[in-house]
Amino acid sequence: MELARQEAVTWRNRALLLFDRVAMPVAVCDVYGAVLLANPAMAAECGTTPGRLRGRDVLDLFRPREATQVERIAEALRLRHRSRYQVSVRWQAPGGVRRSGELTADPVSDTVQDTPALLVMLRVDAERAPSPAAPAGPARVTPMEARILALLAAGATTARAARETSLTTDGVTYHLRRLSSRWGASNRTELVARAYALGALRAGVWPPEVSDVSHDRDAPEAEA
Repeated sequence: MELARQEAVTWRNRALLLFDRVAMPVAVCDVYGAVLLANPAMAAECGTTPGRLRGRDVLDLFRPREATQVERIAEALRLRHRSRYQVSVRWQAPGGVRRSGELTADPVSDTVQDTPALLVMLRVDAERAPSPAAPAGPARVTPMEARILALLAAGATTARAARETSLTTDGVTYHLRRLSSRWGASNRTELVARAYALGALRAGVWPPEVSDVSHDRDAPEAEA
């Protein structure tokens, strides 16, 4: 029994790690649409962090184009139908960019009798992709900061980031502290989420890439 419990915990941790790193915006909601868990890509579409999406109504974040779509889904869920549901939505991304796309919700549960949760995925319409205009102020980063951010978003440890950038571990930590202070991030997960939200990292791309317009090439690299 103890071995089975340990294996379950291991697989849960692996699933959460994959959930956080997948480039597509994904969230888990309760049957009423309240966000239980969101990945950084989903939070970036809302200009915030995953923790701050918890408890928000997903249909308040992404407005349905047709109310009748939502009514049909609500009735189907009430009857415990387990089909895949799609809703055309619109929302305002960071920087005031208006986007449209499609939310896909799949009911998931351990048994047929359990009240399902909703695995929600967001597809952004290609024609509503982020504007190539340069993000303002705080999103501009130096080439070294950009490289460290991309490595961090890909799951690199401080030691690996140091090897990849030819810095010491203290040097990497120094740059991360500067970025965290600049963007008001309390930890590295939030720092990565803010990098996506502010346009410093390119959304919807794996492995992580830095936005071309985010480089502050004129800024001198700090000694570390």
